[in-house]
Amino acid sequence: MISVLATYVHDLSPIIFELGPLKLRWYGLAYVAGFLMAYLILLHFARRKLWVVGPEKVADVVTFTAFFGVFLGGRVGYVLFYMIPENGWQAVTKDPLTIIKVWEGGMSSHGGILGIFFFTLFYAWKHKLSWPGLGDGIAIVAPLGVFFGRMANFINGELYGIKTTSSWGVKFPASLYKLEDRDQLEHAVNQAATVSDEVGALLAQQGATQYSIYPSVVEISRNDPKVLAALGDHIDPRHASQLYEGVLEGALIFAVLYLLRVRFPKLGHGIITGIFFILYAIFRILVENVREPDSEEIMSLTKGQFYSTFMILIGVGFLIWGMTRGKRAHQEAPQI
Repeated sequence: MISVLATYVHDLSPIIFELGPLKLRWYGLAYVAGFLMAYLILLHFARRKLWVVGPEKVADVVTFTAFFGVFLGGRVGYVLFYMIPENGWQAVTKDPLTIIKVWEGGMSSHGGILGIFFFTLFYAWKHKLSWPGLGDGIAIVAPLGVFFGRMANFINGELYGIKTTSSWGVKFPASLYKLEDRDQLEHAVNQAATVSDEVGALLAQQGATQYSIYPSVVEISRNDPKVLAALGDHIDPRHASQLYEGVLEGALIFAVLYLLRVRFPKLGHGIITGIFFILYAIFRILVENVREPDSEEIMSLTKGQFYSTFMILIGVGFLIWGMTRGKRAHQEAPQI
């Protein structure tokens, strides 16, 4: 497995299949899979009275949380935390619809978590539920969304890690599309043109440059081993940080929280939520050390690390509440 990764040039397509103008993408399927799994697991909890929400309300909670929490929160978080700091307010004032254009890319996991945080607070207030109790169920299934999302990031060849000399590095063609790698990119395209008439024809077009046709060359490489090998000769191996995050922030946290819920059904409300915030923040901070920064740093920290420090504080707050008042809240909380 290690030897395969050491020579692997990423050639996966973000599109599963195309039917005319319709394109089914792995990233979209990841969201569907995450919400479906969340629904099934929360329905299971509700039927066993391991959640404050009754079985008949699970679909509503999952649907509303997905839209108001994950989608709106994730997109608004991306705009506030990344787009505006880098491009200024004109990025939004010129086209206010930018805020909802999720199909153009750009979602913030921290924004999605905050979106869920505030939506569940509102939902619990409206229905007179224990907010930490409601949050505990969401916290258990949220890592599944992280897992599927990071797997889709890997398939898309995005959000890759920093360069590495280790034997498990992966060569991501998208990494050449950075300004500092312009010379490597040009050499890669020129070599690809010597083994592919299709690449040569693209390069011969009027006004074409190696940089401008590179996305098309990457598309060609997915079906042409010679072009893929030519690109691979000029690409540095990088950490597959998407896989690290998917395993740690997704699969591992889900397993821990699921077992806690099943093994300790009378655990005070808020404890599971607190553990989620703390574990997610710790793993995110660790993996950010080998992930290529996608924006400017804050106080020598990546934005992912900076925002995660606040999540630890929030998690500690939930733990304290859960250990002091959560037990009573669990005993008194009705299931709606």
